[in-house]
Amino acid sequence: MTVASADQLHSAFAHCRGVTRERARNFYYGLKLLPEPQRSALYAIYAWMRRADDLVDGEAGDQSIPAPERLDAFRAETSRALSGDPPEGDPIWPALAHVAAEFNLQPRHFEDMLAGQFDDTEDHTYETFEDLKTYCYRVASTVGLVCIEIWGYTDPAARTHAIDRGIAFQLTNILRDFREDFAEGRVYLPSDDFAEHGITHHDLIDWTQPERCRAFLLQQVERATTFYDRSAPLDELITPECVPTLWAMTAIYRGLLEKMRTHPERVVTEERIRLSAMEKGLIALRAKWFRTSRPPGAST
Repeated sequence: MTVASADQLHSAFAHCRGVTRERARNFYYGLKLLPEPQRSALYAIYAWMRRADDLVDGEAGDQSIPAPERLDAFRAETSRALSGDPPEGDPIWPALAHVAAEFNLQPRHFEDMLAGQFDDTEDHTYETFEDLKTYCYRVASTVGLVCIEIWGYTDPAARTHAIDRGIAFQLTNILRDFREDFAEGRVYLPSDDFAEHGITHHDLIDWTQPERCRAFLLQQVERATTFYDRSAPLDELITPECVPTLWAMTAIYRGLLEKMRTHPERVVTEERIRLSAMEKGLIALRAKWFRTSRPPGAST
């Protein structure tokens, strides 16, 4: 096992914090509410996930090498880091190795995350929601499972609820990003649902059948809402000091979903739906108040 020095770890975690601050958008201010060492641990996990995403999207790695091959190399490096032998030359690896050892993280969750990234190297559609649900588990539920190991939890049921919360987040992402993904040849929403409503991908992107398109999108919103509701007990099961971060992230994503419920046409007729700076600021203030006012062990 390779043990990084204190200076190396300090530099590695500082790098991960910088990546998170620059790239995380909706998550960074929620993660800042965490106590240490959980906060730095989540920065490291985010930096690792960001690198995987960038390899798929062509923003990292040797572009002359096909994305699946870049991911294969990244998977091998990840395996080394998780086994305590982090590769040299990149600060994400000593940070990941340290976090994996400190919180006893399971390699299978990272393997499943990368399986989802491999899915994204292929332009394909999902026939049924069950197919899409598998993808959501890989790219989002696994993140939830890693998070709760870092946060700590009091009941094994937290794992089931973390899976559902991850699916809810990813369904929200898929709806929000439909326009951008379509432009890149990716359609994640189930083909069965398009057929049920009698519309095509182009009908939706061009909003040619407004009532059917609206009904289709509201069906997707309701499905995501179901997973948010099913996962509600999670907030009671994780370490109290970490609840404000989960609350803030959930409030941001549910806020996005509610915008899509109110104006479903904005999914395809405008740029990416966002919360305003004021809306995010209010969520952050409420989460900070929540952190300081809620005594340990109090219910949400």
